[in-house]
Amino acid sequence: MSHDPTAPTRRLLLQGALAVGAIGAVPGVASAAAPNRPYANPLVRNRADPHIHRHTDRHYYFTATAPEYDRIILRRSRTLGGLATAKEAVIWRKHATGDMGAHIWAPEIHHIDGKWYIYFAAAPADDVWKIRMWVLENPSRDPFKGTWTEKGRIVTAWDTFSLDATTFTFPQALGSARAGETPTGSRYLAWAQHEPGIDHNTGIFLSRMADPWTLTGPQIRLTTPEYDWECAGFKVNEGASVILRNGRVFMTYSASATDSNYCMGLLTADADSDLMDPASWTKSPRPVFTSNDTTRQYGPGHNSFTVAEDGRTDVLVYHARQYKEISGDPLHDPNRHTRIQRLGWKPDGTPDFGIPVADGPGALA
Repeated sequence: MSHDPTAPTRRLLLQGALAVGAIGAVPGVASAAAPNRPYANPLVRNRADPHIHRHTDRHYYFTATAPEYDRIILRRSRTLGGLATAKEAVIWRKHATGDMGAHIWAPEIHHIDGKWYIYFAAAPADDVWKIRMWVLENPSRDPFKGTWTEKGRIVTAWDTFSLDATTFTFPQALGSARAGETPTGSRYLAWAQHEPGIDHNTGIFLSRMADPWTLTGPQIRLTTPEYDWECAGFKVNEGASVILRNGRVFMTYSASATDSNYCMGLLTADADSDLMDPASWTKSPRPVFTSNDTTRQYGPGHNSFTVAEDGRTDVLVYHARQYKEISGDPLHDPNRHTRIQRLGWKPDGTPDFGIPVADGPGALA
């Protein structure tokens, strides 16, 4: 989500089988798709900032920003294509007053040490641009059941605009760490935040974690908007996501305003480097995923990564619009739809994002 923290009055709050055996009538679960794993883009309409987690139960768990910015939703399916028709559950709603009362943005679902966690951004009901990061926890094996407990706010070095938390562990079995494997190593949080004294909206920061809702040790800045493509409309780096492959750590992020200028950048670190040393990270000077007039996909970004049903094919998850012209504030336009496509790999071991594919049927074979 893009924003202007220095001018909040310019914005208004929007109102408003791989599994064993057959799946029966389980809430939130869609039936399996055909063997060739078909899907159609948009995968899920009117859902921005999508996050898909493939769990050890071989189900896909989907959450994203609802355009009303008032709730956290969850879907589940045995297939990626099945997420399109999976029953959607509301697992948490914004508070009527006080903290977490507005701008419920960019949820992510993670399974850590036997419990489910959702990271999201929210603001107080009476100060809707005082956005900070928050965490929910559910110890149930089934995240559609049990109780989601508010663990509180993620406290960073500065009490400033912050959002888009994502977590990962390192080191792992780089090049083979895929869905269903147990991660090892230190846990990290990457997020976007406005740094005092810096002329930008947000940069990307990294810190180790003491537990799933507490940072420990220093926080370092990985990137701040500097190139023209990162500063179109707003100076923004946000929406980080991490994939570990081929002896390297790749961190994508999104840049610029949330209109057709929105695009993705890439940071890279070697597997044997110290991730808490900013010098370990190399920033690509050009965007890696951008709007495309031929396929009519605009503002692709705020991505996550998952794998196809074969457990090997990497999948890029992102949102984009089907048109370029937007009337009014882009954050008030609800038509950022969730899309997926195969993530390729170049001979040198770096990711090949390609272009955002055109709408219509596809397959991840």
